[in-house]
Amino acid sequence: MGAVVGTLTMQTKQRQPSRDKVDDELEMTMVCHRPEGLEQLEAQTNFSKQELQVLYRGFKNECPSGVVNEETFKHIYAQFFPHGDASTYAHYLFRAFDTTNNGSIKFEEFVMGLSTLLRGTVRDKLEWTFHLYDINRDGFISKEEMTDIVRAIYDMMGKYTYPALKGDVPKQHVDAFFQKMDKNKDGVVTLEEFVLACQEDETMMRSMQLFENVM
Repeated sequence: MGAVVGTLTMQTKQRQPSRDKVDDELEMTMVCHRPEGLEQLEAQTNFSKQELQVLYRGFKNECPSGVVNEETFKHIYAQFFPHGDASTYAHYLFRAFDTTNNGSIKFEEFVMGLSTLLRGTVRDKLEWTFHLYDINRDGFISKEEMTDIVRAIYDMMGKYTYPALKGDVPKQHVDAFFQKMDKNKDGVVTLEEFVLACQEDETMMRSMQLFENVM
Protein backbone atom coordinates (compact mmCIF):
# COMPACT_ATOMS: atom_id res chain seq x y z
CA MET A 1 0.00 0.00 0.00
CA GLY A 2 3.01 2.25 -0.29
CA ALA A 3 5.70 3.73 1.93
CA VAL A 4 3.95 4.74 5.14
CA VAL A 5 1.44 1.90 5.02
CA GLY A 6 4.21 -0.55 4.22
CA THR A 7 6.07 0.41 7.36
CA LEU A 8 2.97 0.23 9.52
CA THR A 9 2.04 -3.22 8.27
CA MET A 10 5.42 -4.86 7.65
CA GLN A 11 5.71 -6.49 11.04
CA THR A 12 2.03 -7.39 11.07
CA LYS A 13 2.30 -9.51 7.95
CA GLN A 14 5.02 -11.58 9.59
CA ARG A 15 2.76 -12.53 12.48
CA GLN A 16 0.08 -15.20 12.65
CA PRO A 17 -2.68 -14.17 10.21
CA SER A 18 -5.63 -15.24 12.36
CA ARG A 19 -6.82 -13.84 15.70
CA ASP A 20 -10.30 -13.87 17.02
CA LYS A 21 -12.40 -10.77 17.54
CA VAL A 22 -11.93 -10.82 21.33
CA ASP A 23 -8.16 -10.53 20.94
CA ASP A 24 -8.55 -7.64 18.49
CA GLU A 25 -10.85 -5.72 20.78
CA LEU A 26 -8.58 -6.44 23.77
CA GLU A 27 -5.62 -4.95 21.89
CA MET A 28 -7.57 -1.77 21.33
CA THR A 29 -8.08 -1.27 25.06
CA MET A 30 -4.38 -1.44 25.83
CA VAL A 31 -3.38 1.87 24.24
CA CYS A 32 -3.76 5.51 25.27
CA HIS A 33 -6.23 6.17 22.50
CA ARG A 34 -8.88 3.59 21.70
CA PRO A 35 -10.15 3.84 18.12
CA GLU A 36 -13.76 3.62 17.15
CA GLY A 37 -15.25 0.14 16.72
CA LEU A 38 -14.23 -1.71 13.60
CA GLU A 39 -17.84 -1.92 12.45
CA GLN A 40 -18.15 1.86 12.49
CA LEU A 41 -14.84 2.35 10.66
CA GLU A 42 -15.86 -0.29 8.12
CA ALA A 43 -19.02 1.72 7.43
CA GLN A 44 -17.08 5.00 7.13
CA THR A 45 -14.26 3.74 4.90
CA ASN A 46 -13.73 1.55 1.87
CA PHE A 47 -11.84 -1.08 3.88
CA SER A 48 -13.13 -4.43 5.09
CA LYS A 49 -12.97 -5.36 8.76
CA GLN A 50 -10.08 -7.72 8.05
CA GLU A 51 -8.13 -4.97 6.28
CA LEU A 52 -8.79 -2.61 9.19
CA GLN A 53 -7.50 -5.21 11.63
CA VAL A 54 -4.26 -5.54 9.66
CA LEU A 55 -3.87 -1.78 9.43
CA TYR A 56 -4.57 -1.35 13.13
CA ARG A 57 -2.00 -3.92 14.19
CA GLY A 58 0.63 -2.28 11.96
CA PHE A 59 -0.32 1.15 13.30
CA LYS A 60 -0.07 -0.10 16.87
CA ASN A 61 3.35 -1.68 16.22
CA GLU A 62 4.75 1.67 15.13
CA CYS A 63 2.66 3.82 17.47
CA PRO A 64 1.95 1.90 20.72
CA SER A 65 0.18 4.94 22.24
CA GLY A 66 -2.49 4.75 19.54
CA VAL A 67 -1.57 8.12 18.03
CA VAL A 68 1.36 9.32 15.93
CA ASN A 69 2.97 12.74 16.36
CA GLU A 70 4.67 14.72 13.62
CA GLU A 71 8.23 13.76 14.54
CA THR A 72 7.41 10.06 14.44
CA PHE A 73 5.58 10.52 11.14
CA LYS A 74 8.62 12.30 9.67
CA HIS A 75 10.95 9.57 10.91
CA ILE A 76 8.84 6.84 9.30
CA TYR A 77 8.59 8.75 6.05
CA ALA A 78 12.32 9.59 5.86
CA GLN A 79 13.24 5.90 5.76
CA PHE A 80 11.79 5.59 2.27
CA PHE A 81 13.58 8.59 0.76
CA PRO A 82 17.22 8.28 1.91
CA HIS A 83 18.59 10.34 -0.98
CA GLY A 84 16.39 13.35 -0.34
CA ASP A 85 14.93 15.47 2.43
CA ALA A 86 11.38 14.31 3.13
CA SER A 87 10.81 16.42 6.24
CA THR A 88 8.96 19.31 4.61
CA TYR A 89 6.64 17.16 2.52
CA ALA A 90 6.01 14.89 5.50
CA HIS A 91 5.04 18.00 7.48
CA TYR A 92 2.43 18.99 4.89
CA LEU A 93 1.16 15.42 4.58
CA PHE A 94 0.89 15.12 8.36
CA ARG A 95 -1.23 18.27 8.51
CA ALA A 96 -3.55 16.87 5.84
CA PHE A 97 -4.09 13.67 7.86
CA ASP A 98 -4.47 15.59 11.14
CA THR A 99 -8.05 16.64 10.48
CA THR A 100 -8.63 17.76 14.09
CA ASN A 101 -5.54 20.03 14.03
CA ASN A 102 -4.35 18.80 17.42
CA GLY A 103 -0.81 17.83 16.45
CA SER A 104 -1.36 14.08 16.34
CA ILE A 105 -2.97 11.53 14.03
CA LYS A 106 -5.37 9.01 15.47
CA PHE A 107 -5.95 5.65 13.82
CA GLU A 108 -9.36 6.82 12.63
CA GLU A 109 -7.88 9.86 10.88
CA PHE A 110 -5.19 7.71 9.32
CA VAL A 111 -7.55 5.14 7.82
CA MET A 112 -10.10 7.74 6.71
CA GLY A 113 -7.41 9.56 4.74
CA LEU A 114 -5.95 6.32 3.45
CA SER A 115 -9.38 5.14 2.32
CA THR A 116 -9.80 8.29 0.26
CA LEU A 117 -6.34 8.07 -1.30
CA LEU A 118 -6.46 4.38 -2.14
CA ARG A 119 -10.14 3.62 -2.69
CA GLY A 120 -11.88 6.96 -3.16
CA THR A 121 -13.45 8.35 -6.31
CA VAL A 122 -11.47 10.67 -8.56
CA ARG A 123 -13.39 13.59 -7.07
CA ASP A 124 -12.63 12.42 -3.53
CA LYS A 125 -8.91 12.14 -4.30
CA LEU A 126 -8.79 15.55 -5.93
CA GLU A 127 -10.56 17.17 -2.98
CA TRP A 128 -8.07 15.57 -0.61
CA THR A 129 -5.19 16.79 -2.77
CA PHE A 130 -6.66 20.31 -2.82
CA HIS A 131 -6.74 20.20 0.98
CA LEU A 132 -3.06 19.19 1.00
CA TYR A 133 -2.06 22.09 -1.26
CA ASP A 134 -4.24 24.60 0.61
CA ILE A 135 -1.61 25.09 3.30
CA ASN A 136 -3.28 27.96 5.18
CA ARG A 137 -6.72 26.35 4.79
CA ASP A 138 -8.47 29.43 3.51
CA GLY A 139 -10.28 27.51 0.78
CA PHE A 140 -7.95 28.64 -2.02
CA ILE A 141 -4.58 27.57 -3.40
CA SER A 142 -2.14 30.38 -4.07
CA LYS A 143 0.82 30.07 -6.41
CA GLU A 144 3.12 30.29 -3.38
CA GLU A 145 1.35 27.38 -1.66
CA MET A 146 1.54 25.20 -4.74
CA THR A 147 5.21 26.06 -5.19
CA ASP A 148 5.95 25.13 -1.57
CA ILE A 149 4.36 21.68 -1.99
CA VAL A 150 5.98 20.95 -5.35
CA ARG A 151 9.38 22.11 -4.08
CA ALA A 152 8.98 19.83 -1.06
CA ILE A 153 8.28 16.88 -3.36
CA TYR A 154 11.39 17.60 -5.45
CA ASP A 155 13.47 17.91 -2.27
CA MET A 156 12.12 14.60 -1.03
CA MET A 157 12.81 12.68 -4.23
CA GLY A 158 16.43 13.84 -4.10
CA LYS A 159 19.24 14.50 -6.53
CA TYR A 160 19.43 10.88 -7.62
CA THR A 161 15.88 10.96 -8.93
CA TYR A 162 16.29 14.29 -10.71
CA PRO A 163 20.02 14.45 -11.64
CA ALA A 164 19.78 17.09 -14.34
CA LEU A 165 17.58 19.83 -12.88
CA LYS A 166 18.38 23.23 -14.33
CA GLY A 167 17.02 26.48 -13.02
CA ASP A 168 14.03 26.65 -10.71
CA VAL A 169 12.15 23.64 -12.08
CA PRO A 170 9.49 23.53 -9.33
CA LYS A 171 8.56 27.16 -10.00
CA GLN A 172 8.43 26.57 -13.77
CA HIS A 173 6.27 23.50 -13.19
CA VAL A 174 3.86 25.48 -11.01
CA ASP A 175 3.72 28.51 -13.32
CA ALA A 176 2.55 26.34 -16.22
CA PHE A 177 -0.09 24.49 -14.21
CA PHE A 178 -1.30 27.52 -12.32
CA GLN A 179 -1.93 29.36 -15.58
CA LYS A 180 -4.23 26.53 -16.68
CA MET A 181 -5.99 26.22 -13.34
CA ASP A 182 -6.66 29.86 -12.52
CA LYS A 183 -9.51 30.22 -15.00
CA ASN A 184 -10.64 33.70 -13.92
CA LYS A 185 -7.08 34.99 -13.40
CA ASP A 186 -7.71 36.24 -9.87
CA GLY A 187 -4.43 34.88 -8.53
CA VAL A 188 -5.86 31.93 -6.60
CA VAL A 189 -7.30 28.52 -7.47
CA THR A 190 -10.64 27.41 -6.05
CA LEU A 191 -11.61 23.79 -5.45
CA GLU A 192 -13.83 23.75 -8.54
CA GLU A 193 -11.10 25.28 -10.71
CA PHE A 194 -8.66 22.71 -9.39
CA VAL A 195 -10.95 19.74 -10.00
CA LEU A 196 -12.01 20.94 -13.46
CA ALA A 197 -8.44 21.60 -14.62
CA CYS A 198 -7.23 18.20 -13.45
CA GLN A 199 -10.16 16.40 -15.05
CA GLU A 200 -9.53 18.19 -18.36
CA ASP A 201 -5.77 17.52 -18.47
CA GLU A 202 -4.48 13.99 -17.88
CA THR A 203 -0.89 15.19 -17.42
CA MET A 204 -1.97 17.66 -14.78
CA MET A 205 -4.04 14.98 -13.08
CA ARG A 206 -1.01 12.69 -12.79
CA SER A 207 1.19 15.51 -11.51
CA MET A 208 -1.29 16.74 -8.93
CA GLN A 209 -1.77 13.18 -7.69
CA LEU A 210 1.95 12.53 -7.37
CA PHE A 211 1.31 11.93 -3.68
CA GLU A 212 -0.12 8.54 -4.61
CA ASN A 213 3.37 7.48 -5.68
CA VAL A 214 5.05 8.86 -2.56
CA MET A 215 2.56 7.44 -0.04
